[in-house]
Amino acid sequence: MKQSGEPSRSATSFEDSPIARELADLSARRRALEATEVKLSGRTRVFTVSNQKGGVGKTTTAVNISAALASLGAKVLVIDLDPQGNASTALGVPHNADTASIYDVLIDEFPLSDIIQTSPESPNLLCAPSTIHLAGAEIELVSQVAREHRLRGALRDYLASPDTHLDFVVIDCPPSLGLLTINAFTAADEVLIPIQCEYYALEGLSQLLGSVQMIQKHLNPALHVSTILLTMYDGRTRLAQQVADEVRTHFSNEVLETVIPRSVRVSEAPSFGQTVIAYDGHSAGAIAYREAAVEIVARDTTTKED
Repeated sequence: MKQSGEPSRSATSFEDSPIARELADLSARRRALEATEVKLSGRTRVFTVSNQKGGVGKTTTAVNISAALASLGAKVLVIDLDPQGNASTALGVPHNADTASIYDVLIDEFPLSDIIQTSPESPNLLCAPSTIHLAGAEIELVSQVAREHRLRGALRDYLASPDTHLDFVVIDCPPSLGLLTINAFTAADEVLIPIQCEYYALEGLSQLLGSVQMIQKHLNPALHVSTILLTMYDGRTRLAQQVADEVRTHFSNEVLETVIPRSVRVSEAPSFGQTVIAYDGHSAGAIAYREAAVEIVARDTTTKED
């Protein structure tokens, strides 16, 4: 007979269950994040988020890393260079056909300051939206003077203003290597590559690295791959662990310790015009993106101090 005050067998079994351990782990990681103090370097870091293989969580990573950085106190600008405009949607920023957008900057030389909107999620989170007009920009850019440097020039002029300070610029570009992506590479200093933990994870990566080397040689010597983030990780499968191990073997200095798990919340958030940080900040996906953001900030601080 069970003594008064003793835990029941069902309660004990729940405490030992995988879901209970997962909840305890999430709570511990959330408390660790709340106790973490980040030190921003004071300089503006410009990332392009790129992977020529589709379906790896490129736009999802761009917006959620940006939102996570903003939650740490960083001032972040997301430049949506993808004609689909998914990053603009996820940040809750209007981007209908009549909206002033990055198209106007690239083709008609609008100042960036004229098109930037503030995301309703945070005053620290800004967005230069994409519209459907951007779909024709690849063709229109062909005849433009300094066509590969249009974004770089606009961003440089924007950052030169004494009223402007950004800690991060995150550029979300299309999966193809056209003039839009080349503009992104030319404007950035760092490349962040999301890699899906699936069988074809490294497919196209050598092509992407070759593209980066081409840009380094001809257009932007400062460009380098600084960060690789493993996404859509399913710890229940041996394949995911094998892919993660293989990527870490080849890119030990670039891969973040944090991995982004497969998450229903991450997938749901854009349909509500939100990032997962705003949609469900206590979910596993949101915590992982916040941990990745802390790593990105910390790596820069370490580099500068060394």
